[in-house]
Amino acid sequence: MSGERNRIQSVAPGSPGERAGIKPGDRLLAVNGNRILDVLDYMYYAYDAQSEFTLERDGEKITVAVAKEAGQDAGLDFQEYLMDSARSCANNCVFCFVDQMPPGMRETLYFKDDDVRLSFLTGSYLTLTNMGQREVQRVIDLKISPINVSVHTMDPKLRCRMLGNKNAGRGLEILKRFARAGIQLNCQIVCCPGLNDGRELWRTMRRLARLAPQVNSCSVIPVGLTKFREGLFPLKPFDRELARKTVEQVERFGERCLKRRGSRIFFCSDEMYLKADLPIPPDDFYEGYPQLENGVGMLRLLHTDFEEALENCSAPAKGTRAVIATGVSAARTLTELRDLARTKYPGIRVEVIPIVNDFFGHTIDVAGLITGRDLIAQLRSRDLGERVYITNRMLRDGEDVFLDDVTVEEASRALGVPVTPMENGGEQLLQVFLA
Repeated sequence: MSGERNRIQSVAPGSPGERAGIKPGDRLLAVNGNRILDVLDYMYYAYDAQSEFTLERDGEKITVAVAKEAGQDAGLDFQEYLMDSARSCANNCVFCFVDQMPPGMRETLYFKDDDVRLSFLTGSYLTLTNMGQREVQRVIDLKISPINVSVHTMDPKLRCRMLGNKNAGRGLEILKRFARAGIQLNCQIVCCPGLNDGRELWRTMRRLARLAPQVNSCSVIPVGLTKFREGLFPLKPFDRELARKTVEQVERFGERCLKRRGSRIFFCSDEMYLKADLPIPPDDFYEGYPQLENGVGMLRLLHTDFEEALENCSAPAKGTRAVIATGVSAARTLTELRDLARTKYPGIRVEVIPIVNDFFGHTIDVAGLITGRDLIAQLRSRDLGERVYITNRMLRDGEDVFLDDVTVEEASRALGVPVTPMENGGEQLLQVFLA
């Protein structure tokens, strides 16, 4: 391991690490005698309330005692987050969104991660195709759970075809091994018409259901196709009829699982319901929203939280004229919530404007893939009132930059009014309407 990767960059003031005398520039070699190879080793072996950290300082080994609450972080930040390079994807999936992006965009947007550590730490999905036996055993030994897995199909041959990897079928054996070891698994199926829908989807759901309760949940998501698909595998988008059939199929199988296993396990994404032109299911359908970050039940939770916030709200509406710019798929829901708020506050003057995705193509209708250029082009000639609100999902995590590197400040200057990112929640949305 590179000496820089486990080098401590900073120690939080007042943290257990600082109290123990750990300093920036130290290298973390071991915790309680266990060699630290990456961030997972660090989190696992440093979990206890009392630990011994072996460090290298100025070429010498020292040992310090760290006292803290069990599970509390020692307050150390490392030169590299994972203490290692993130593992890239070894697949060539027929539906890969990264392959459908145009050239000339930010370099990081073309990186395909497939790293079990990122799955555990950040919730990203992995295919299990680039894990060696040592890494598989370490997940089991360290009880790294939950893990999010892109399954797509339980047929080994079809999985090899869909993932463009002759070893992709082996990932299904690893999936089963994790389940036998008690590792909790949240799965996803990117549904591609003509490949893994219909009867194949039935087979995949049946086989995954046999791994319950370790398979905790599974989302079924329609494949996303941009206009940049020249030379790629010929895929068809979901139309209204096929989306309806798929929703009916997944709901029917989910009801069967609910009766037999106490959980539906399988849920269609909000996007599938919108493509099917069907209402989003009620709150109790989603069983605590285990697949929320995968777009399953997000609109229902927004609706539920919004209704509660509206019922409890006593603040006046200022009646400021403003615009909420969002994706085509979410515009209807936001308009419905705006109209609901108007039954209590008729003076609300916020307009919801859907932004058509000219950059990636009109089949891409989610807010998170709207570019700054599309936002500017479609709002520039509109009467925007005093402010434009956007969801922070349009921006790179923790930054103020759209996918095409347009900044929020640049968009504000181009439109002549402030562009303001907003949090995704019912109470936050109500505050925008009342502002």
